Amino acid sequence: MSFLNKDQGQIKQATALPDARDIDALVRAEHQDPFAILGPHGDGKGGQFIRAYLPDALSVQVVAKESGEELGSLDATQTPGLFVGHFDHAQPYLLRTRWAGGEQTAEDPYSFGQLLGEMDLYLFAEGNHRDLSSCLGAQLMNVEGVDGVRFAVWAPNAKRVSVVGDFNVWDGRRHPMRLRHPSGVWELFVPRLQAGETYKYEVLGAHGILPLKADPVALATALPPDTASKVASKLNIDWQDQDWMQQRGERQGNSAALSIYELHAGSWQCELDEAGEVARQYNWHELADRLIPYVKELGFTHIELMPIMEHPFGGSWGYQPLSQFAPSARYGSPDDFAAFVNACHQAEIGVILDWVPAHFPTDTHGLAQFDGTALYEYGNPLEGFHQDWDTLIYNLGRTEVHGFMLASALHWLKHFHIDGLRVDAVASMLYRDYSRKAGEWIPNRHGGRENLEAIDFVRHLNDVVALEAPGALMIAEESTAWPGVSQGTQQGGLGFNYKWNMGWMHDSLHYIQQDPVYRGHHHNELSFGLVYAWSERFILPISHDEVVHGKHSLIDKMPGDRWQKFANLRAYLSFMWTHPGKKLLFMGCEFGQWREWNHDQQLDWYLLQYPEHKGVQKLVSDLNRLYREEPALHDQDDKPQGFQWLIGDDAINSVYAWLRWSKDGKPVLVVANFTPVPRQAYRVGVPFPGRWTELLNSDADTYAGSNYGNGGGVFTEDEPSHGQEMSLMLNLPPLAVIILRPEG
Repeated sequence: MSFLNKDQGQIKQATALPDARDIDALVRAEHQDPFAILGPHGDGKGGQFIRAYLPDALSVQVVAKESGEELGSLDATQTPGLFVGHFDHAQPYLLRTRWAGGEQTAEDPYSFGQLLGEMDLYLFAEGNHRDLSSCLGAQLMNVEGVDGVRFAVWAPNAKRVSVVGDFNVWDGRRHPMRLRHPSGVWELFVPRLQAGETYKYEVLGAHGILPLKADPVALATALPPDTASKVASKLNIDWQDQDWMQQRGERQGNSAALSIYELHAGSWQCELDEAGEVARQYNWHELADRLIPYVKELGFTHIELMPIMEHPFGGSWGYQPLSQFAPSARYGSPDDFAAFVNACHQAEIGVILDWVPAHFPTDTHGLAQFDGTALYEYGNPLEGFHQDWDTLIYNLGRTEVHGFMLASALHWLKHFHIDGLRVDAVASMLYRDYSRKAGEWIPNRHGGRENLEAIDFVRHLNDVVALEAPGALMIAEESTAWPGVSQGTQQGGLGFNYKWNMGWMHDSLHYIQQDPVYRGHHHNELSFGLVYAWSERFILPISHDEVVHGKHSLIDKMPGDRWQKFANLRAYLSFMWTHPGKKLLFMGCEFGQWREWNHDQQLDWYLLQYPEHKGVQKLVSDLNRLYREEPALHDQDDKPQGFQWLIGDDAINSVYAWLRWSKDGKPVLVVANFTPVPRQAYRVGVPFPGRWTELLNSDADTYAGSNYGNGGGVFTEDEPSHGQEMSLMLNLPPLAVIILRPEG
């Protein structure tokens, strides 16, 4: 740029400058439309004005993009940081900016047009954008032949939003974004930015600048306690799980064996220092090397990971996440996590994630008051504040929030090949008065207690998942008597595949903790679950919640001396594995860890040097093998014809006996003795004559039991009993379960 004389220069300078109000708004970082004044603007004669606001820059040159020829300088103005210039010919250009610390050459962010397509914005506003993680957030992309990062964030009530990071020394004046009306999405393309950059959003709300906000749709994050988001590279994984993905619908069907090992990735195993203290947590690759062979050896079909979405406080165990699209940086990159899932699938192990759409923490860098208003949460604390957990409740009635959470679920299922989501705290979502007293909640539009918008969300979610991620499981942690949780939405249900059977868990644990002397008075607690066992498709959960906060570990809940505690534990696990319903067991329970789970320590693996602990682990392995191999134990889990009581009323002896039937009419007999008294010649009616083979005895010496039993099998006698034409005379071991099958 050159001015022919002083007068012409003054004329052109005056024309190049925005008006005083625009300049003032720009300097105060309050301008709502920076593209209106920054970047290239035609002069009406084939030339262009170029304006750049670069606080602390020393000088700015304009370079022709194609030839690299220096076209001239942008002149500093009376406003520090504002540079302007006029060029006779409009052409693509670069800005070469000199700073005190060096020089930078790049395209002008304000030379690019609108970025997001109208369909993206329409679907987002409608609450039905199913690939939001490829739309909002920080996306590596090429725009007009230029590599860089497109940032996009929803903040409809903000006066101004800027993206800040190391690349602009966290200065919100440098990269203010463009607002796309009427969606409320702000966007900006920052050329030449690369993966790994940390960033946040600086949001100007109605009452001033808010604390810097992490990206709600960040695909990666900095390592906690840092709270910044990171530009993620595109997921780069050579998926080798095609066979698994094609077969998983059958593997995860209602008639399949489903045995889930629940774990916390950070405390299953850790690297220890010389003093035996935790030195660091393993990353996903190290976990895969150790965890997958262990899960295979124990015979579980699936693992369930407590939430691995990024969360600020490790002590929340992930149940208070703030990055619903980013795997926690604690264990590695998104690529590392994808490789972990891939390795599990190659080993024929399914991966289920805990997922939390019910609430989120109040951390100021998170979703709370994101644009200075209640955006993601309800505005009224009687609706939007969760008293039990000091968290905020998603306003799922708002279409954008509805779509945000829908897209989060699909992100894990589709991009990471996750096999199922266990949806946390569903009961708290369904009821507006959940854990609230009278006067502490607001009724729905009909005056009722149901949260209608959350119910709509859950139904829509489950329908969309069935369509978009065929074969994936949706599992509800739901503790009330809400009808039809696992019934299809077309029939008025919520559409989940399974519901956690919290009633069975509470009743059976209450029973097994009784001294055997008193169990006769609680006999119905083990049998009551069969009254409603087919009202839903159930998973029987012994989860992390049962072994923390003073509830004692599973082995330590058991009454009696050391021998009786282990015998009780083996009997309880055998009862669980032979009861209708899929199985879930929390880590450490499979070998009888005495200590309550602590997320800051690894499991007490040293206990496996003792035969009782090794015996419990061996039993779980054998139960899983038997469960998978015997169709009677799994293929009619959700049908009443798959179960038949033989003895349900022997409260005096605390004995139960039942048959499990396969679809093709083959039974397995289960007999449980929940007292420490061996019972000799105990008669049990059976449907078929001949020899019945003892498949498993939880009192066997291989499990560190007393080895009292039936010598591997027993023949029927022609004496009717329990409604059957013949019967077996069995030796019932103390505090034990035996499983038999007819030969032939």
